[in-house]
Order: sequence, then structure tokens, then C-alpha cells
Amino acid sequence: MKKYLIPAIIFLFFCPALTLAKDDRLVGVVEIASRAIVNIKTEEAAKGRNETKSASLFRRFFASDADDDSESVENIGSGVVLDPNGIIVTNEHLISKAVTIRVKFTNRQEYEAHVIAADPELDIALLKIEDGKKEFPFLKMTRGNARVGERAVVIGNPYDLPTSVTAGVVSALRRSVKINDRVYTTLIQTDAAINPGNSGGALLDGEGNLLGIVTAVYEEGKGIGFAIPIDDVMTMLQEFLEHVDKRPIFGLFVEMKRDESGQYLYVNGVIPGSPAEERHMKVGDRIVELDNKKIREGMKFQNLFRKAALSGKGPLKVARGNQTFEVETDEKSAHYVPAPLDERLCGVHLSDIEGYARLKFKLRQQKGVVVTKVMKGGLGERYGLRPGDVIIRINNAQVADKEAFTTLMVEGVRRNYILYQVKRNDTVFFLPIKLDTLL
Repeated sequence: MKKYLIPAIIFLFFCPALTLAKDDRLVGVVEIASRAIVNIKTEEAAKGRNETKSASLFRRFFASDADDDSESVENIGSGVVLDPNGIIVTNEHLISKAVTIRVKFTNRQEYEAHVIAADPELDIALLKIEDGKKEFPFLKMTRGNARVGERAVVIGNPYDLPTSVTAGVVSALRRSVKINDRVYTTLIQTDAAINPGNSGGALLDGEGNLLGIVTAVYEEGKGIGFAIPIDDVMTMLQEFLEHVDKRPIFGLFVEMKRDESGQYLYVNGVIPGSPAEERHMKVGDRIVELDNKKIREGMKFQNLFRKAALSGKGPLKVARGNQTFEVETDEKSAHYVPAPLDERLCGVHLSDIEGYARLKFKLRQQKGVVVTKVMKGGLGERYGLRPGDVIIRINNAQVADKEAFTTLMVEGVRRNYILYQVKRNDTVFFLPIKLDTLL
């Protein structure tokens, strides 16, 4: 029996030491990584009393600090700095209606930020800190597949509680879940606790490598949280930072529908003069395949169409009544801009602030564009614009006249993010415009 005694003693002696070594390494990972995890505080217009909140077993983890009667709602989440120049990734749902964005580091330094790109399909947004005079701590992104069972660490910066850390394992990969009105098909599942305010935070492995961006938790089951894989973030970075001016506009407004034959994109609007109209597409057409891939729930059709159009390949398979036909896409879409943009894309007539328009609406300001007519069923009517409204800023940039409006709108469409600042009589308010149904 004595020959088994020494190995047993050695095992009992060294096992705690190995555990301590792993924990010490994790402490170092958290200490370094947390410097690049920021608190994000956004302000948006309050919801009306009659606006219903959709029920879901899933919850996106950002928090509201106001009730429905207040003039604004403050949402709080987290973000990850990816570049020393102050580029931050967070969830699109956190900033989609934001009128102001502030980020705070663990050292309590606070900065204004603005949106430079957003992808509603991936639920990813890129922010840029407006103070570009210094270098910021950041996390490097390296491609690498997460593995089921490996250690997972969630770091967030919620509320005023920097470096909130939880640990667990990667529970599963490529999960498909529906969260409110979004379908995700590639999420990483983890049992590391995800707390309110952690949305947009980092999911790391035990070595400090960024595995994903936290997005949601399953409310009915403890230990079921989700993150967007870092590969999706890297793809989005490449597309929007390197090719931000090349998001194609084919000229269709679409919505996902289903019938007995399956999923399809229903065309509910065709922009006059667009490549789509030139190819004889009509309201009521059903897109059933894109680039030889059947339309299905969770398909990132904007991203798929972008790649197909820019490559000059990838036809649309369209059903009209009992007939089906193919519609070719090409690079023309990458350079097409609806003109006049105010009428054909926005569904409003705009005028410079001068002459009859100035007299009719009794305007005093010198810069901006005034809404003179709102077309029935158009984008302007959908978002509540009225004749006499003056659009004074787009994405925090001054709108001097109609020419500047067009330039800023095109840039906003390419980046998937448009925020109007509107003056109505003596009131100034913000109006986020979402064009995620535009192909």
C-alpha cells in the first residue's frame, strides 16, 4: 500500500496550486481587458403610452431609467474598444433610437460618441469617440473558433459599476434564436451570468481573446446567455470601414413574410428610376431566392445582397402570381442614388429656406431644409414629419441646404444609420430613421 501513498500526496499537494495558477492568469486577463470595456449611456425619445412592448422569453440586456411619461429615456449598456483611435463595438439595439451617446472608461474618463456604422441584421454598431486626440486602451481581434466547454468570461460596464465580471464556459455554438423581432442564427451560448447593462460587453476566453459581443439572455432559464461571434464583428468592420461608400441601393423596400410555400421577401415599395424599376420589379412581387439561396428566417439578406451586387453576380428569383423569373443584379446598384432623394426615398418635398417657403411657414432660421409636402404612405409620413418641419442636422452634421441634405442622407444610408434633428415651431427634437428594409 505504501507505493500508492506518495503519488496521492503529490496529487493533493499540487492540484490546488494548478487551480491557483489558472485563477491568477484569469485575474490578469480581467485586469487588462477591463480597461477596454466601456459604459455606454444613450438618451432617446420616450415611448408613448399606447406603444406596446413585445413579449419575449429573451431579454436584451440594456436598462431604462425612465417611465413612459418622461420626455426622454436613458438606456445603459456596455461596449468594447477595438481600436486605439476610439472605435467601439456595441449592440445596434442599444443605439438604434439614440439621440445622444456618452461612453465612460473604468478610469472615469467620459466622452461623447457618434455612430459611424450600424447593422440591424447582425445587431452590431460601431461608435467613434469624438475626442480623437489620444490613444485609448483596446482589445485586439483575432480570428479563432470558440470551443464548447472552454472557459468563458463576460466583462461589462453596466450602470456605474465598472468591471463587472462573471465566468463560466461556452455551452454551445451557432445557436438560432428569435429575440423580439430579430432572428439570430450563429450565436454563442454561455452559462456565464449576463447581468442587466452588460449588453454590448465582451465574451472572452480564458486567455483574454475576444470570442463575441454579449447580446441577450434567456429569461426562463438560468445560465443561458448569448453573444454575437467575433467573426461576424470582424466581417462588419471590414465591410463598413473599408467599403462604407459601397452599400448598394437596388431600389426595393421589402418585408419578410411566409405562406404555405415558405419564407419570402414581399416587395412593398419600388423606388422610381431605380435599378429595380428598370428590371420591371413591382409592388407585390415576392423574392424567394437571393444568390441561389432560398429566403429563410434569420437570413442576413442585406449582407448577402451587398456581396452579390458588388460581385456582379447573384440573381434574385422572383415570384409574381404563378410565374417565377430571375432578376439580375450588378454593380450599378453600388453607385445608384435616388434622385430627387427627398421625394423618391423619403416621400417628402423639401425646400431651401428662402422665398415663398420662408414666408409660408414663418421661418426665422437661415440653415436647414423645410418640409413642404408629405406624401401619403411614404417614409416621411411613417415617421411623423409634417409640413413646416425643418431638418437642421443629420447624424449631428449641419444641414445647410438641399444639396447638403442629399450628401448627408446618402452617407447615412450607406452606414445604415440616420438621425434627424428637427425643428417644429419652437421645439427641437430628434428623429431616428431606420432603413433596414431597404435593398
